[in-house]
Amino acid sequence: MGDEKQYALVIAEKPGAAMRIAQSLDDSEKPKKTMTYNVPYYEAYRKGKKIIVVPALGHLYTVAQERGRRNYYPVFNFKWVPKYAAERKAQQTKTWLKAISELADGASTFINGCDYDIEGSLIGYTVLKYACNNAEKHAKRMKFSTLTKKELEEAYNNVMPHLDFSLAEAGQTRHEVDWLYGINLSRALTLAANNWSKKYATLSTGRVQGPTLKFLVEREKEIQTFVPTPFWEIKATAEINGAIYEVEFERERIERKIEADEIVKACVGKTALVKDVEVRTFKQTPPVPFDIGALQAEAYRLFGFTPSRTLGIAERLYLAALISYPRTSSQKIPPTIGYREIFASLKRNPEYQSLASDLLARKTLKPNEGEKEDSAHPAVYPTGNLPERILDVSEKKIFDLIVKRFMAVFVDPAVKQGVKVTIGVNGYTFFLHGRRTLEEGWLKFYQPYSKSDEVSLPRLEKDQKIIIKAVAREDKFTQPPSRYNPSSLLKLMEEQGIGTKATRAEIMDTLYDRRYIRDERIVVTELGFNVTEILESVCPAVISVELTRELESKMEKIETEIEIRENVLAEAVGYLKPILENLKMNEKNIGQRLSEAIRQSRLEERVLGNCPVCKTGKLLIIRSKKTGKQFVGCTNYRVGLCKASAPLPQFATVKPTGKVCSTCQWPIAKIQARSRRPWNLCIHPKCPAKEERKQFALRRVQQRV
Repeated sequence: MGDEKQYALVIAEKPGAAMRIAQSLDDSEKPKKTMTYNVPYYEAYRKGKKIIVVPALGHLYTVAQERGRRNYYPVFNFKWVPKYAAERKAQQTKTWLKAISELADGASTFINGCDYDIEGSLIGYTVLKYACNNAEKHAKRMKFSTLTKKELEEAYNNVMPHLDFSLAEAGQTRHEVDWLYGINLSRALTLAANNWSKKYATLSTGRVQGPTLKFLVEREKEIQTFVPTPFWEIKATAEINGAIYEVEFERERIERKIEADEIVKACVGKTALVKDVEVRTFKQTPPVPFDIGALQAEAYRLFGFTPSRTLGIAERLYLAALISYPRTSSQKIPPTIGYREIFASLKRNPEYQSLASDLLARKTLKPNEGEKEDSAHPAVYPTGNLPERILDVSEKKIFDLIVKRFMAVFVDPAVKQGVKVTIGVNGYTFFLHGRRTLEEGWLKFYQPYSKSDEVSLPRLEKDQKIIIKAVAREDKFTQPPSRYNPSSLLKLMEEQGIGTKATRAEIMDTLYDRRYIRDERIVVTELGFNVTEILESVCPAVISVELTRELESKMEKIETEIEIRENVLAEAVGYLKPILENLKMNEKNIGQRLSEAIRQSRLEERVLGNCPVCKTGKLLIIRSKKTGKQFVGCTNYRVGLCKASAPLPQFATVKPTGKVCSTCQWPIAKIQARSRRPWNLCIHPKCPAKEERKQFALRRVQQRV
C-alpha cells in the first residue's frame, strides 16, 4: 500500500468521521473507498495532491500492567499497549492497527483528524506514536467543531503545525491515574471477596466511581432514617362569576391539627372580600445554548432518555454532520459559526421554514449566552445541514430539541403578566394567582418544549365579594429527600467537579453494571452500601470528593502547561500506597462482609415479591438444574408450606418491579428479551385480567371476520 511517499495520511476517530473528512476534502466529493484487512480507508485528491483518510475505532491503545501476575496488588508498573493485547473483546483492533501501520509506510505527511478534545488528541497521538513509527513528532493537527464540508476544508487548509501535546498529555495522565486507582482498588475488593467465598464476582471502585456512589449512599441513609412529621394544609375553592377556582391559604402548612380545624370552622360557608389586586408585568429571558450536561438533563426531563443514551444519539447526529461536537461544556456560540448561514440552511426544512424566516428578517442576531466556556468547542448547535438519511424516532427528538433551543436563544424575552389577588375571609387571608403571556418571544420558538403556566382569572376589583364554596383540612406528612435520577446525579457530579463531560454518564452506567445501584429513581443496593461503608472505614480517602476534585484540578492544569504528568502520577501513587496497605491488613474482614453483601444482592435480584398464596413466603426466580429453564417458586416450598409456582419467559432477563397486579395481587415483573422493548408482566398464569384480554382480542377478531 503506497510505495511512493507522496500523500498525507489523516487519522480520523471513527469510520463515519473518516468518510465525512474524505468527502469534504476530495475535489469531486467522491473519494475512493478501499478495504484492507476489512478496514475501510478513503483515497481523496485535493488540488492534485493525494490524501488518505483512515479511521481509528476510538482508542486503539490502552494502559496495561507492564509485568507480573494478574491476581495481586499493589501494581504501579504500567505501559501503553495495543487494546487487543489487554482486552479480549478488542481483537478487531489488531487488523485495524496493521492497516494503519502499512498506510503510514507510504505517507509523507501525518495529520491528527480526530475530534478536537482530550480524548481525540490522545487517540491521534497514540496511533501516530505507536502505529506510525513515532510520527507524532512531526504530525499536524486539524481543529474543527462540526463535520461540515466548509469547516473541514478550513481545518485542513489552516492545519496546526504540530499536535496539541498538552491536551494529549492531559488525556494520557487521566487514563494512567484512573488505571492506577481502578486496577488496584478493584483488585483489592475482588480478591478479598473471592478469597473468602471461593466464588468469583467482579467488584470495582475508582477515583470518580467511589465518591459518586458515596453521594448516593448518603442520600439513601437520609431516606431510610427519615422520620415523617405530621402537618396540615388548608384547601379551599371559591366561586367567581359562576366558575370555581382554587385559592391558596396564607400559610403552606399548619403545625397543629386543632389550629387547622379552627381555620376551617372560621372560614367555611363565609363570604370573602377582595382586599387587594396586584398586577405585575415581568420578562422571562430565553434559555442559554446547550452544553452537553444541559442537553442530557433536558432530554431526560422531556423524553426520559438516560444521559448515556442522549450522548450516544448526539454523537450519531454529529457524525451525520447535523450538529456540532456534543462533548462540550460551553454555553457560548460565537458569530464565527455563521448564524445567518445556519438559519438560511434550516429554512430549507419545511418544519423550520417559518421560524427560520422570522429570525432571518431580524436586523441583528445576538444570542443569550451562559457563563460556561470551553476552549475547544462552542455550545451544541445545528449545522444547518439536512439529514441525508431517515432519522429514527430518538434521533429526530434530539435533533429537533437542539434546533429549537438554538433558535430560541436568539429571540426576545417572553413578556408575562402575573396577577396576585389577596382575599380576606373572617380574619384569615387566601391568595388567588393568575398568569398570562403578553408576548410569546422565545417561547414560540421552543415549542413544544417550553412549560405552559397559563392561569386565566376573571376581572376582579378591590372590595368585591366572593363566595367561598369549600374549605377543608388535609392531613399530610413531611416527605424524605427525593431520590436522585440519572439527570440529577449528573448535575450533582458536575457541581461537585468530579468526572468530566465525557465520562460522567459512563461512571453512572458502571454503577448500574456492578449492581451497586438499581432503578431509575436510584436505589442503592446492599452491595453498594457495603462497598462504600468498607472503603469509608478502611480508606476514606478513596471516596473523598476533595481528593478527586484536587486530582481533577491538577490534570486540568496539564492542559494549560502549568503542571506536568510526572508530578501528578507521583502524587497519585503517594495517595494510593497507604490506602492499599490498609486494604491488605483488613482483607479477611473485607472479604467476609463483601461476600455476604454479594450473596444478599443476588438474592434481592431473584425476589419478585410476596407470595399471595401463603402470605408468608417470597416468590423467587429459580432455574431448574435438570432442564435449565427458569420459573417462579415460593420460598416456603422446601418446608412443605406452599406450592405456588409460575412459568417465566425463557431466554429473557426477569427483574422485580416492586409492583403487584391490581386484579390478582401477584407480583409484576419486568421482562427484557433480546431485540424487544422491555415489558411488564403479571407472573400469575391464570390471572383473570389475562383471560379478559384474551376474550376481548378474540371478539375483535370475530367482529372483523
